[in-house]
This record gives sequence, C-alpha cells and structure tokens, in this order.
Amino acid sequence: MAWANKRGDSKNAGFMRTLVVVLLVLLSGFWCVSGVKEGKRNAYATMMYVGTPRDYEFYIAIRVLLKSLATLDAQADLVVIASLDVPPRWIRALEKEDGAKVVRVENLDNPYKHQDNFDKRFKLSLNKLYAWSLVDYDRVVMLDADNLFLQNTDELFQCGQFCAVFINPCVFHTGLFVLKPSMAVFKDMVHELRNGRENPDGADQGFIASYFPELLDKPMFHPPPNATKLDGTYRLPLGYQMDASYYYLKLRWSIPCGPNSVITFPGAPWLKPWYWWSWPVLPLGLQWHEKRRQTLGYGAEMAVILIQSAIYLGIIAMKRFARPSLSKLCYRRSDKSINLVQNILKFVALWSILAAYTTPFFIIPPTVHPLLGWPLYLLGVFALCSITVNAFLLPMLPVLMPWLGIAGALIVMAFPWYSDGVVRALCVFGYAFCAAPFVWASMTRIMAGLHQSLEREAFLPRLGESSPPSWFNKLY
Repeated sequence: MAWANKRGDSKNAGFMRTLVVVLLVLLSGFWCVSGVKEGKRNAYATMMYVGTPRDYEFYIAIRVLLKSLATLDAQADLVVIASLDVPPRWIRALEKEDGAKVVRVENLDNPYKHQDNFDKRFKLSLNKLYAWSLVDYDRVVMLDADNLFLQNTDELFQCGQFCAVFINPCVFHTGLFVLKPSMAVFKDMVHELRNGRENPDGADQGFIASYFPELLDKPMFHPPPNATKLDGTYRLPLGYQMDASYYYLKLRWSIPCGPNSVITFPGAPWLKPWYWWSWPVLPLGLQWHEKRRQTLGYGAEMAVILIQSAIYLGIIAMKRFARPSLSKLCYRRSDKSINLVQNILKFVALWSILAAYTTPFFIIPPTVHPLLGWPLYLLGVFALCSITVNAFLLPMLPVLMPWLGIAGALIVMAFPWYSDGVVRALCVFGYAFCAAPFVWASMTRIMAGLHQSLEREAFLPRLGESSPPSWFNKLY
C-alpha cells in the first residue's frame, strides 16, 4: 500500500513538472510575440502621390528616407501612404527592396484649390490626413520626403496625441509631426475639410495648423526616462526639424533645443537636396547625396550618364576633323539677300551659344550625384560650344568665358574652409563682381568675331565671285 502511494506521488510529481514546463514554454512564446508586437506598435510614415512634374524625384527621395531609417535601426514599421495611381513598379520597389508597408488610398479632394494664393503643387498634400487612419499603430511619426535623419529618433513615439515643431515663430511645421491614430479624428478632419474649414495656404500645413490652433501654448516635449508614453499635445524641440537655412549662416549646427536629429529642406522646390545642382549652392546637398550613396545608390541613372558622356566626347573628337560651312546659304543671292542671311546667322549663332549652355542642364538626370552632374554639365557645354565655334568660325576663348566663370564659381562656393556663411556669401559676390567685366568683354568679342567671320570672303562670298576652294568643305 505504501509502495502504491509512493508510485502515485511520483506520477503526480511528474505530471506537475510537465505542466510547469508547458506553461513556461507558452509564457515564453507569449513574451516573444508580445515583444514583436511591442516593437511594431509604432510607425514612421510618409506619403506619395503622382500628378506633378517632379514625381520621380520625390519617389527617389522617399526611398532614400526609408533606407536611411532602416540603417538607423528604427524599431518601427515603415509605412507609405500611396495614392491609387502610383505606378505598380514603384510600389513593388517600396515593398520588396525597401521593406515598407504600402497603404493604398484615394486622393482627398482639395476644396481650397480655387483660392487666390493656392499653389497647385500642393493639390494632393491633404492625403497626409490619412495618417490618422493608421489605427493599427499606437503612435505614428509623419514625415515629408525632404527630411534627412542624422540619428535614431524612436523617442518621439513617447510623445502625446499630437506633437510638432515650430520652425516658424507662430506656425508649426508639418514636415515632421507625431500623432496618435484615431478614426474619430480622421473622420472629423474629413468632415471639416468638406465644410471648408479655414486654411491659409490651401495645403496640409494650413489645415493641420488650423485644426490644432493651441499648440503654441503647450509644453515642450521631453522623453520620459522610463519609456512611458505621454498624453496630450506637446511642442517638439527644434532639433527634430532643423531648417537647412539655419546652417548656412554659420556653416555648422548650433541648435540648443533638443538633439540635433533631423534636417529639413523647406525652401524653394528647385533647390531640394536631391537635385545635382543644389550643391555647392547649398552645402548640405552633398550630405543628402552621401546618404543616398550609402543606401540606394545611383545605378538607375548611370546608363544615361555614360551615354551622354560618350556623345559629348564623340562631338569633341569629331570637331577636330570636320568643320561645317554655312557659305552655301549665300551663293547667288543679291546684296540685300546676303545682309538678311547675315542677320539671321548672327541670331542663330547667339541662340546656339545660349542653347549650348542650357541644353546639358535639362537633359542630365536631375537626381544624380553633384560630383557626376556638374562635370557632365561642363563637358556637355564644352562639346556643344565647340560646334558653334566651328560652324561660325568664332574665337574659342570668348565663347568659353562663361564656362570658365561657372567652373570658378563652383570652386569658390565649394571651398570648405570658410569661417561662416557670411564670409562665404561675400566671397561669392566678390567673385561675381570681378568676373562680370570678363564675361561682358567676352560677349563683345563674340559679336565682333561673329561680324568679322560673316564678312570674311571665304565664309560668305559676294555675288559674282568665285566659290571658295573645294578643300574648305572637306575634312582636314
């Protein structure tokens, strides 16, 4: 009997040990799942829509933004709020190559598009309101594409229901803000939108600022040390939206409010940092391109760069062996007709020089690295100017004087050892002041050379005179 009791106790003890092991396994699994959910309760979000001439540029900017966040080990989902008309290949790249979750939405109609001060490039910017519909997340940091992250900012997810930065003394900036998603808030915003709520600029900036008018009076956000989430609305320190214009005054950052974490570029749209011509006009453009080089790369544009370079080098090589002649235009014409043709050729020559300086600028892919874009531009200008020089027998140096001026300006602006932005600006203006007389003299010399070449006997023979020797029109 005692033996039977001991056997029963042994079975009970074994059962209890098995039960404890199973419970521990289940609890550990629960903790693991909880940990995964905890790490994915937040999201960095941005938006994408099409219908502007700069859609591709913003697509590239969004991809660089997402990849830079991934390299900073952001413990949150990366979400793109994309309109239904975004090309499918862009969606696939965002999902498969960048690891983003794409949320497809219909474009919100903008009731302010007929305002006098409305900028049509912001027609679809109200799609940003969809961020409040991302209710799968506890907190969302909504971003514009022109943000450059310097360090991890996951502490922003501890902020309250709405938090934003005042880079303007009176109006907060919607290039980065924190929100707590809520379908009730989203529906109320759409309702206010349809009712024509006051909106100073007709874009997301004005609407969201009017929806949270009391944010200026709210306290400053400071991340709690115990990683808890705050309630309410807060102002974010300026370090989370460092306006690039603050940098250009001293050529260094000196933002005392909060960590220097995020740079924003809210200035002129044609000087966004992803354009190759933004540097060295704006020194921070190179920093954005360095971030792209480290993440996305430039493989998409390299084929075009190589083709254009080959064409320009071919033009330069060919002009050493062939010299086009325009003399046949004036054979057997009256003196009056010759004068007319000369005036037309002067006009064509001047426009050819202008085209030589502008055409390469517009055909270079706009998002290439500045250290590729500027050399290619100068090479293209040199090649096309050589055509004009040969066709109209113009002196080479005056035609290339603006080329030398541009190259010199790039060197002056890119000089890395200025003490501050004021000294840099004075040097640039001083260089322009000194270079202007040389450019003017070159233009005068071009006009004189053009007149001389058109009057030259070998170039435009008078009526009744013999034609120029046959060797003039041949390769030499």
